[in-house]
Amino acid sequence: MASAGRVLILVENLTVPFDRRVWLEALTLRDAGYQVSVICPKGEHYRDSFEILDGVRIYRYPTPPPTKGTASYIFEFIYCWVMTALLSMKVYAREGFDIMHACNPPDTFFFLGRFYKLLGKKFIYDQHDLCPEVFLARFGATRGWTYKFLLALEKWTYDTANVVIATNESYRVTATERGKVPPERVVVVRSGPDVKRFSAAEPIPELKRGKEYLVSYLGVMAPQDGVDYLIRSVDHIVNVRGREDIHFVLIGSGDSQPELIEMTSRLGLDDHVQFTGRIPDKEVEKYLSTSEVCVSPDPKNELNDSSTMNKILEYMALGRAIVAYDLKETRVSADEGALYATANDYREFGDKILELLDDGDKRKVMGERNSRRLREKLSWDHSKGELLRAYSLAAGS
Repeated sequence: MASAGRVLILVENLTVPFDRRVWLEALTLRDAGYQVSVICPKGEHYRDSFEILDGVRIYRYPTPPPTKGTASYIFEFIYCWVMTALLSMKVYAREGFDIMHACNPPDTFFFLGRFYKLLGKKFIYDQHDLCPEVFLARFGATRGWTYKFLLALEKWTYDTANVVIATNESYRVTATERGKVPPERVVVVRSGPDVKRFSAAEPIPELKRGKEYLVSYLGVMAPQDGVDYLIRSVDHIVNVRGREDIHFVLIGSGDSQPELIEMTSRLGLDDHVQFTGRIPDKEVEKYLSTSEVCVSPDPKNELNDSSTMNKILEYMALGRAIVAYDLKETRVSADEGALYATANDYREFGDKILELLDDGDKRKVMGERNSRRLREKLSWDHSKGELLRAYSLAAGS
């Protein structure tokens, strides 16, 4: 199985296999004959420092404390980088690797990439997020020195990479125009789910907690993800429109979750909104398959307008109708399978949810369209070949 080469994947944002994109990449490379190792933080359901899972070697380090300000963010980046560097030396000594595959954020793994390139290794930059735009969206910041420093880190990472993997065409344009990466060195590998591993389940009416309808959110709960907009929409639906027949489930976690739970209570929505935290995929499938509508409340900004939302593709895989804000890459993914609210208008967003809940025929048509579009154009099966092409380019560079 090691005949194609040895790969070391670095990921800091999530643990593996919880990071679905990284896990699908690892399994695809394994199936293509690569020996695959991953370095990542530990997670709630994955506490082992080392394990071999489905043939993939996973090295994990203890998760740093939750970030609460600039100093804690700096500490987190330094801590995770040092832990990753130490574990990379362990992997190099124990089993070796030929290609280092670094997933951002952050854009600091290029230091390791440059070191190991001196030893004859290749470096692939898998750009999951636009870190300068994440900074602007998360902190409402200006384009000051921190933003310019993040641009410099991104540029140094582009310059280090033998190949850049972009998650969509918008990110590809960023790499070629802002990063000045030659187009032939940029490969688009979209983040579609594997329909054989993530598929519809039998609906479970009890998940609606006595309500007629279920509306679900799946994803991270950080400032840039717009879950506060969603809660305002729920407030509009319940306390302004007077709807008592809908249960809302918010699946996932993140830095903003405590504030979101407090906001929900303050608005008197505890009987209508359920926070599940992070749960296994099989539980996610049950909730989404029971839902009449799934939502993507990511507000319009430079980051979200250019980013592919994994939640959209996962909703599509389960044949759900969607409500989202009108973002460029969200339209590329969902096309006519979603109702689009005017950017950042939480009242209209809530009204779009009600429009879909009150029109079962429209929901059915949109759900069927989403399922078909995902299978025919956007599932992971359509991304595998591009991932392997990126590796072929890196090996030949």
